Amino acid sequence: MHTSALVMFSGGQDSTTCLAHALSKYDRVETLGFNYGQRHSIEMQVRLQVLEKLRTQFAQWAHKLGQDHVLSLDVLQQIGGSSLTDEVAFAMQADRLPNTFVPGRNLLFLTVAGALAYRRGVQVIVTGVCETDFSGYPDCRDDTMKAMQLALNLGLERRLRIETPLMWIDKAATWQMAKDLGGDALVELVVNDTHTCYQGTRDVLHDWGYGCGSCPACELRASGWQRWKRTQSA
Repeated sequence: MHTSALVMFSGGQDSTTCLAHALSKYDRVETLGFNYGQRHSIEMQVRLQVLEKLRTQFAQWAHKLGQDHVLSLDVLQQIGGSSLTDEVAFAMQADRLPNTFVPGRNLLFLTVAGALAYRRGVQVIVTGVCETDFSGYPDCRDDTMKAMQLALNLGLERRLRIETPLMWIDKAATWQMAKDLGGDALVELVVNDTHTCYQGTRDVLHDWGYGCGSCPACELRASGWQRWKRTQSA
């Protein structure tokens, strides 16, 4: 029986939906964010707003939402080479991955999350990785998650579970998951308070939320919203 979870929480659509999933399932839920030298600090700001609204507007979850942790992993900025950490334009690389890919990011995130879960006595690590609607990042794949779970269990000698609620669903289904978990109120929170845009744009509000509307993250979020809305009116 698993009763506690640590959610890797960036303040974006996916991690917010995963947090709602964990709150609906586990008795104690803690959150973890990372400062890794990302170009735009906006996500570190909105995540606090999202946590506050979950505590004040969703009474069924407020008592379950525990401590929030923020850890520094600026070694990723020192390594560089990504448009998420360096002042470079978005582009596709020779390996057919977008240069938004930060090599080893999720591997490092999960290793640190495992160490924190060990110290906090938490049984499940929840992450919003997905290989359905995604940019092809190899550290978001199901095989990677299974390998990391095995490595953490062996290296920590704990029966930790890595849970990936979004792994096999697209962005339209992610919007539906939010609706199923928290109704229109949670959908509204995701639209108005979460942040996904790689450009850090926060001055333009679209139907699906704030963002530049043209980066890969915005395109995935917008297309998922449009597909989901069509199912709502069908």
